Amino acid sequence: MNVLNLYGGAGGNRSLWGAYGDDLFITSVEIDKDIAGVYEKIYPNDRTIIADAHQYLLEHYDEYDFIWSSPPCPSHSQLRFNIGFKADRKYRKVDAIYPDMNLYQEIILLKHWFKGRWVIENTIPYYEPLIKGQIVGGHIFWANFVIPKFNIGNRNHRGGTVESLQQRKDIDLSSFDIKNKRQILRNMVEPELGLHVFLNSIDNQEIKLEF
Repeated sequence: MNVLNLYGGAGGNRSLWGAYGDDLFITSVEIDKDIAGVYEKIYPNDRTIIADAHQYLLEHYDEYDFIWSSPPCPSHSQLRFNIGFKADRKYRKVDAIYPDMNLYQEIILLKHWFKGRWVIENTIPYYEPLIKGQIVGGHIFWANFVIPKFNIGNRNHRGGTVESLQQRKDIDLSSFDIKNKRQILRNMVEPELGLHVFLNSIDNQEIKLEF
């Protein structure tokens, strides 16, 4: 099975996929070369590409059987809006920004053009999603298959330290000389949730997205 892992980061979502067997040929696309280097060392048998994941999807989507995409989430984040902007103007930490529409471009592209199984993961947004998704394990997913509910427990992202997040995400970044380790860890999907989604993409009922 040819698998495309877009915005691969440090690979939290795919870390337990190896339990599926040796028939997975995984390609990860990550634009940050330092983070891509971390992924490559952790998963040396995967193919790691340093590129714009959004553009790579458009040019290569039909080469894969399963696609996972996790586009950047800050512009959709409830935390950024409620704490950073919605607070009293005197205490605002950020300016208003446009939500990144690459997220919805990818949903529409995959829904109409891709013949395999696909899933797009993001933070639960501060607004009503423009396309209805499935809320599972503290994330929102758009997919062409059903993702059953999954209890991930206390995610504790807001106050988590690098050490506690490493334990939660089952990854050790201490040997890597990279910046923003806490942010990288916060961005990672929990391995158990990544496996749950992946396994439910196999022989699962297809759903019809509402536009």
